[in-house]
Formats: sequence, structure tokens, C-alpha cells
Amino acid sequence: MAYESTTDTDGGAGAGAVVLDGRTLRERVYDYIRDEILAERLAPGSELQEVALAQSLGVSRGPVREALGRLEAVGLVTIRPRRGAVVRSLSAREFLEAYQLREALEVMAVRLAVPRLEEGGFARLEALIDEMGVCAEARDVQGLFEANAAFHELFFESSGNGMLQDTYRQVRVHLDRHRLRSLQLRGNLQRSISEHEAILRAARQRDAEGAAQLVAEHIRVPQMRLIEEQGDPR
Repeated sequence: MAYESTTDTDGGAGAGAVVLDGRTLRERVYDYIRDEILAERLAPGSELQEVALAQSLGVSRGPVREALGRLEAVGLVTIRPRRGAVVRSLSAREFLEAYQLREALEVMAVRLAVPRLEEGGFARLEALIDEMGVCAEARDVQGLFEANAAFHELFFESSGNGMLQDTYRQVRVHLDRHRLRSLQLRGNLQRSISEHEAILRAARQRDAEGAAQLVAEHIRVPQMRLIEEQGDPR
């Protein structure tokens, strides 16, 4: 991940520091640590020390402390008094709860969006499916995640329901936390792409209920495989 140089009043970049790009300092620090956790470059159980992080990012401890507090609030880290923060492990129960919530929100989004979608929206969905296929062939996991997320987000954007969009944005961090595990459970990427194609066909036919049912089935795949592997954690 490349970053462009910037000047910060909270602390200059030292030798070997990661140089951050152009957002507010607090947002840049938060986004960087969050992305490292979501990509599992900071694995569950990793200790996050304010001083070490501040030095590696070339900032003062304040933005790091604030970022760790925000990350704890969304469930990505646990802060231990006088011992620093640690990246939280994922539980099977949290995985299932996150995907149950996603299913409920997305079924509603599809029902609302399908009657409102125009040709430009359908063309965008088709282009994103093509992009998923290219990324799968190239084993570009990050690109695949981004194209997949954009496909599903388009239904929320097209739903006409601002509250629904806001709610989905709030839970996205929890969904992103599970994306690598979801990919492992899903297994066959070509099957996943075919499921997206079926959703698009139903949407083009203005079959809102059919598209919603296909979305629900698509989202349930990793849930059911987790239960098959480990039993129902509830």
C-alpha cells in the first residue's frame, strides 16, 4: 500500500516511517490501522502499542490513541488498561450475527432498488461482475473484495432509502472484518460470480422478490458452511 508524502503538525515523519496520504491526520491514522487489521496484516492477538505505532507512522501518540479508541468502539481491538491494545479474535457467533444482519438489510435494499434501477445501473452491475471475474482469474483478492462490495452497495445506493444506506454503512466495518473468512468458506469463486449473474438477471426482469431471494441465498452460503464445519454457535 503506497502513501504520498504530507506535512503534519502532530509529528513529523522520521526515518523508516510510513508516510500517510491526504486526509485529516486522525482519519488517516484510523484508516491505516483499520485496513491493516481487515487485511490480517495485523492478525488477531497482535499487540498495538501507542508509542511504536506513532513512531512507525511519524505522528504523535494522540491520533493513535484516538484511532485505537474508535477501533475498540467498532469491535476491532480490545484496549487493556496499562497494557495497550490487542487485535480482537473473531468468534463464530459474531460471524453469523454479522451475516444475519447483512441479509436482512440487503434483502430490503434489493426489494426497494429493483423497481428504481435504470439501464446505467444495470450496466454498472454487469461491469462489476466482469471485474470480479478478472480479479478471480488474477487471484487479486483485494480487487475482488472491492468489486463485490461495490456490486452490493449499488443496491443500497439505488434503494432511495437514506436511513437504510446509513445503517448499512454503520455495519460495514463488521462485515469487512469477516471478509477473508467468508472467502475461505465460500470456496468456489466461479460459483459466487454465477450467483451475482443470477441476481442481475432477476433484477433486469424487474423481479424484485426473485432477486431478493437470490441475494439471501448468496449471503447464506458462508453461514451454512460455517455451521457445517463447527456446528451452530448460538
